[in-house]
Amino acid sequence: MIFHELPLSGAFVVDLEPYSDDRGDFVRAWCRNEFDRQGLATEFVQGNASINPVAGTMRGLHYQAAPHTEAKLVRCIRGAIYDVIVDLRTDSPSYLQWISIELSPRLLRMVYVPEYFAHGFQTLEPDTEINYLVSAFYEPKAACGLRYDDPGLGIDWPLPVTRISVQDRAWPSLAKSPPSFESVSARAPSGDRRAGLQARRG
Repeated sequence: MIFHELPLSGAFVVDLEPYSDDRGDFVRAWCRNEFDRQGLATEFVQGNASINPVAGTMRGLHYQAAPHTEAKLVRCIRGAIYDVIVDLRTDSPSYLQWISIELSPRLLRMVYVPEYFAHGFQTLEPDTEINYLVSAFYEPKAACGLRYDDPGLGIDWPLPVTRISVQDRAWPSLAKSPPSFESVSARAPSGDRRAGLQARRG
């Protein structure tokens, strides 16, 4: 695995290194030791699959309030997605900045989304499937989100939105309810990005 830290501190693209022979390819999609060496969350408690028949489907942008904040490891195993993460750490120099990454099986890469980030994606192809690991269980009372079309973010989604949930259309605007995660620093000391943060619901 090759880790590339993104401009939003603590977030990574993880390139998978295939081993190839006449049978095909073999890759490691997860390795605790590799993630520990990067100081990243390794206590994933659940694996989820998102199956989307229609291109242009929108999911997100989602996050959970404390004490249910979660890190995610996102991989597209069929089709393709435009994956977006947003920094919600109020003391971070990149607060409310976002970055996009295209994911597909062909690209052989994953995205590590730290705690205190929102995450969402749009499918670029029909019959797209995403697998992701999460470091906290889903808690309905802690579920929060940002509007995908919030002018305060200005995310340039590549396709017209064809499918979206009622809830994802209804998240409050940043102007009315800005997310607020307070931390000691945007990057925790000693390389451990899991430490030193306290969050409250916006």
